[in-house]
Amino acid sequence: MNSLDELCTPRLRLTRMQASDVDDLARMHRDPQVMATLGGVRSAGETTQIVERIVTHWEQHGFGYWLARDLATGCFVGRGGLRHVTVGDCEEVEVAYALMPEFWRRGLATELARECVRVGFAELHRADLVCFTLTTNRASQRVMQSAGFVYERDVIYADLPHVLYRQTAAAWQARAGS
Repeated sequence: MNSLDELCTPRLRLTRMQASDVDDLARMHRDPQVMATLGGVRSAGETTQIVERIVTHWEQHGFGYWLARDLATGCFVGRGGLRHVTVGDCEEVEVAYALMPEFWRRGLATELARECVRVGFAELHRADLVCFTLTTNRASQRVMQSAGFVYERDVIYADLPHVLYRQTAAAWQARAGS
């Protein structure tokens, strides 16, 4: 068992995503509010393929997306984690997160993003990490900033305009030390 398979933050239990998590993820992928900034509502078949890719990423890299549950109740909150992604011509490791609407505006996305950043730097020893979102997704941009990311540039991803934020290990260590 990988030490990253299960983690806890003050309010979330994060578990390595498995094929058996497809129903929770499918519920999120059917939610038009959530998917408005994540490429649109997805079918059950598309969600199954996504979960297969997530499971494969874990097998290949030893890290990936976690399923997030409320630590107190066990309720499905969302998903988040780290993944290899190509942005433009650059290979990056992205911090990603998505929550069900009933968990928005509670600071949970920031809590999840900060744990992803900690893992990326303290456990995986990455030199830097990126986050990106649609140019119109101000809520996600606030999460990125709260998690220590700094705007770097505009990019096109999935044929849509996005903003890319970056955080370096040195900047993270400087903040953690202060």
